[in-house]
Amino acid sequence: MGVARGKRPMRESPRQEERIMVKAIVGANWGDEGKGKITDLLAEASDVVVRFQGGANAGHTIICDYGKFALHQLPSGVFYPHVTNVIGNGVALDVKKFLAELRHLADGGVPAPRVIVDQRTQLLMSYHVLLDTYEEERLAGAAFGSTHSGIAPFYSDKYAKIGIQVADLWNEERLKGQLEHICTLKNVLMEHLYHKPLLDPKALFDELMGYRAALEPYVGDAVTFVHQALKEGKQVLLEGQLGSMKDPNLGICPMTTSSHTLAGFGTVGGGVPPTAIQDIVTVTKAYSSAVGAGAFVSELFGDEAEELRKRGGDAGEYGATTGRPRRVGWFDAVATKYGCMVQGTTQVALTAIDCLGYLDEIKVCTGYDIGGKITTDFPVPALLDQAKPVYETLPGWKCDIRGITEYDKLPQAARDYVDFIEKHIEAPITIVSTGPKRHEICYRK
Repeated sequence: MGVARGKRPMRESPRQEERIMVKAIVGANWGDEGKGKITDLLAEASDVVVRFQGGANAGHTIICDYGKFALHQLPSGVFYPHVTNVIGNGVALDVKKFLAELRHLADGGVPAPRVIVDQRTQLLMSYHVLLDTYEEERLAGAAFGSTHSGIAPFYSDKYAKIGIQVADLWNEERLKGQLEHICTLKNVLMEHLYHKPLLDPKALFDELMGYRAALEPYVGDAVTFVHQALKEGKQVLLEGQLGSMKDPNLGICPMTTSSHTLAGFGTVGGGVPPTAIQDIVTVTKAYSSAVGAGAFVSELFGDEAEELRKRGGDAGEYGATTGRPRRVGWFDAVATKYGCMVQGTTQVALTAIDCLGYLDEIKVCTGYDIGGKITTDFPVPALLDQAKPVYETLPGWKCDIRGITEYDKLPQAARDYVDFIEKHIEAPITIVSTGPKRHEICYRK
């Protein structure tokens, strides 16, 4: 599945490349890698864009002809009228936020997108948000840094088999029985652990009936739709949320999200056969950033961090969902190599390189010192807290490169930086983003 060094699958334009049935776009790191822009770019050449996991706890920021938008529930193909956007079964569907995003698009002059909500998708309920908030309050200083979006309780319920599928909204008697059972379980926590008001199954049923009316125009059999699209030779793009470090199995446990952030899960959460995925585009920033607690080996602090934070991203390094200041650091080649490896990366998109033009020198973390032993392999969480960064220093290019679209016109120092990163992450960098706008992109030949 890997791409041999020196063979670059992308040409000058995504429309000119050899047609591949299914692509996945995912993050190599902690999330916030700039996937929104790259997804939007790849969606232009796609027929179907499938959001396959996660919920409203993280967002993709897209700057397009209609303006700047932060998407949390909707797939990133909504700005193209030819794209069908699918919310897959692996998503935590927050109906209120889904509808709010549709209204936000309409208010911004975006034509109504084609959207299919898979009938097997499960609903994030108001009590999930309450339970998330109450648990963080209970944990206090030991909290996980939740966005209070209800994600952990939602996925806990899903795997405990007490979640509510979209299709359940049209089976009222079944739904009432489910709610009675759910309230019996949840109210034990509400009363005895959190000391909060009890859940009312009747009120929850009424809430869901409101959701039913709002969702009805969008609900469909997305699994059958996607498989039929593949039979017809259409191109499908799988869109992931967050990045490798946030995967509950292969990430930095327990500081992870509660859904699988790896391309492999796209076959389940997107309803796509695993044999169809031919290209995995993994996104990473030219420096590191993270939101929330947990190990971050190459992290910067103080004035150095604040300067990078102010210059980073499209408008500073602040969360698209929470607005929280992101932690920032030098590029971590150890973590990124691992992130690309577990994703099954075939090509890498490197974003935000334009943000580093102010630096005289740029450091790259190329190894970890753990107890006096240097390693380039990403360790398990129990050892990660002991890791100290091993840096190599490269010269900066000391000029503004924002908006350059021809790779050969980048300063030599910037191209050397890309070459250095590519060597250490052991995956081909085919796309270099030089700014936040849709086509501020260089393709490497």
